[in-house]
Amino acid sequence: MKIEFRKDCDYAMVVPTSMGIRLTPVNGQPVHCSETLIMQATSAESNVASVSSYLGLRVKVLTTFVKGSPIARLIKDNLAGRHMDYEGKEVEQGTPWGYRHQINIADSGLGSRGPRVHNDRAGEVGRTLNVKDFDLDKIFGQEGVQVVHLSGLIAALSPETGTFCLEIAKAAKKYGTRISFDLNHRATFWKNREEELFEIFKEIAGLSDILVGNEEDFQLCLGIEGPEAGGKDISEKIESFKGMIKRAKQAYPNALVFATTLREVVSTNRHLWGGIMSEGDNWHVVEPREITVMDRIGGGDGFVGGMLYAILKGWEPGKWIQFGWASGALVTTLTTDYAQPADEEQIWSIWEGNARVRR
Repeated sequence: MKIEFRKDCDYAMVVPTSMGIRLTPVNGQPVHCSETLIMQATSAESNVASVSSYLGLRVKVLTTFVKGSPIARLIKDNLAGRHMDYEGKEVEQGTPWGYRHQINIADSGLGSRGPRVHNDRAGEVGRTLNVKDFDLDKIFGQEGVQVVHLSGLIAALSPETGTFCLEIAKAAKKYGTRISFDLNHRATFWKNREEELFEIFKEIAGLSDILVGNEEDFQLCLGIEGPEAGGKDISEKIESFKGMIKRAKQAYPNALVFATTLREVVSTNRHLWGGIMSEGDNWHVVEPREITVMDRIGGGDGFVGGMLYAILKGWEPGKWIQFGWASGALVTTLTTDYAQPADEEQIWSIWEGNARVRR
């Protein structure tokens, strides 16, 4: 299968997102034992776009900022350093108890001790993302976008952001932009909003060309029956994962590509990492392979980002999942939670298992 894209586009990819910061202790230590933490700009959706931006495709981030905030300045400088354009409303902080950018406090874990993540999203300015603050006809009609990547994290942030993502999907469809949707279920976001969000997610999924999620995502966001929990190792569950994707294809026949990652955690720093992708009537499976993990956070975003880059480049479908798998593996070797590939060759070397020094 070859996916056709609009030719007359300023941007290969656009991602709506709520930018924030991640605080990470050094040397793999737990947060409560640490006095020194590294601060980085982050969001799942910008993580996805980083593969394309570092490899030379033009990317734009749609977000919102706290006016005059030094954290907002950090974020803007980070996005520029990742070769990304950005567009977003400047929102007044108000009182000291007003708006701010979200904070993700996360250690990396080490050995037998798993990572722990604490999300502090009180007053998150990204919850104000509103379709009225963006000229969608200009972005998708005049500038032109080949693919827009949407995330369930943003769709579920607030009633406003759910409408925001749905209207973006409709505008993208109107102007011939392909739509990628990573379901990204978060139970705390869905609490007491299940009926509302279920309808929004189903509508976005019905407009999407590319659907991505794990077994819980498909089940909890779209009501698609997934594999049974526990029992077998991840390799023995591949057929049940295929069954889940088949049911998703029946429910959403307009989508062209379905994908899910496979992960079995042996220890914090040793994972079995694989993936399954369906395009048309074809299956592409990467059997779980062992990878060494320094920090697992962002690996799934790297997978999606690598797969979308390969699709945008027009490669044969078998390479889509291979490049996605290797991009995700690359992220787990970095202190950032997004990929910063030097070039395509670096990612292909990971796929080939070639970790020899290059001189």
